Amino acid sequence: MALHPQAKAALEESADETSVADPAFDVAAERAAAHAAALVAPREPVGQVLDLVADGVPVRFYRPDAEEPAALVVHLHGGGFVLNDVEVHDPAARRLANRSGLAVLSVGYRKPPEHPFPAAPDDVSTVVRWLGAGGLAELGLPPLLPLVAHGDSAGANLALVAALRHPGTFAATALIYPFLDPGMAGESYRTGAEGFDPAEARWYWEQYAARPEDLQHPDLAPLRSDRLHTLPPTLVVTAEHDPLRDEGELLAARLSDLGVEVVGTRYLGMVHGFWRHADAFDAAEPLMRQVAGFLRQHV
Repeated sequence: MALHPQAKAALEESADETSVADPAFDVAAERAAAHAAALVAPREPVGQVLDLVADGVPVRFYRPDAEEPAALVVHLHGGGFVLNDVEVHDPAARRLANRSGLAVLSVGYRKPPEHPFPAAPDDVSTVVRWLGAGGLAELGLPPLLPLVAHGDSAGANLALVAALRHPGTFAATALIYPFLDPGMAGESYRTGAEGFDPAEARWYWEQYAARPEDLQHPDLAPLRSDRLHTLPPTLVVTAEHDPLRDEGELLAARLSDLGVEVVGTRYLGMVHGFWRHADAFDAAEPLMRQVAGFLRQHV
């Protein structure tokens, strides 16, 4: 399928933005601008929003109004490991809580280049351990409440790694266009890279890895993991016009071969990043509801 007209319009609107791979790109300025824009963005009301610190890691907790939550979603934001934060993802986290009826915990993990690998997955592990050692009670939730993991792009990498690091901890994982392969081997890097240049993907991996050998580590490149068979039921979502499409679909195929319960969905005509932007993409809301339904199905 050709690019959806909404995807084409979004690409045209962002055509003049400075690429992260451009030497003139300013990480601090981009983070500040995204954070400031998020502060004035429309956001849905939820029953409770609480900022706190989980053993040194900042987190934001969302509790929906509608019912007693049946699970807690550990949400990891995307942004190539380098960009975005809890505030930028606040509107999406609220929508996820409201659509699913589940509580959501958005994790403010450390980011490169200041804090390269393994700072981010270590922070996620710290939060997982905190939840198991009394954090759920601190959030006003039952101590045996099921946990599920969710993330988009680099956040999907972190959600997957968390499930691999802590087997048996999560009842399900939902991964939206996961960023998995620093080798960038998929054909989609050559045939489906509209709006996300492979040079940008390479730049993100270079920021994330502290050393070249980190690019081979399964906690950074989880397709290399020998523990994929330990995963809970997993949803893998890809976008047709996204260089990350093939690595996400390779993950789904491997999980299927290993006997893991897996659902793979490709959104036709879509580009990387569409999930968070319900105002620009008609497909964003159905995807949010698909994630919400999949997570509820498994708790």
